[in-house]
Amino acid sequence: MLTLTELCQELQISRSTFYDWRQKGRAPRCIKLPNGDLRIRRGDLNNWLDDREDRD
Repeated sequence: MLTLTELCQELQISRSTFYDWRQKGRAPRCIKLPNGDLRIRRGDLNNWLDDREDRD
């Protein structure tokens, strides 16, 4: 699983962009841990990226 920092680095976005996407329901699925930290499964990220692929 990816941490929020790792996800943001991989997508080259800021944390504020991620939280904006999340608020609008446009971010990849997340798991909220008991301590409040977020984790993103690699598979969920890959599926999310596949859904956004331009298929022209």
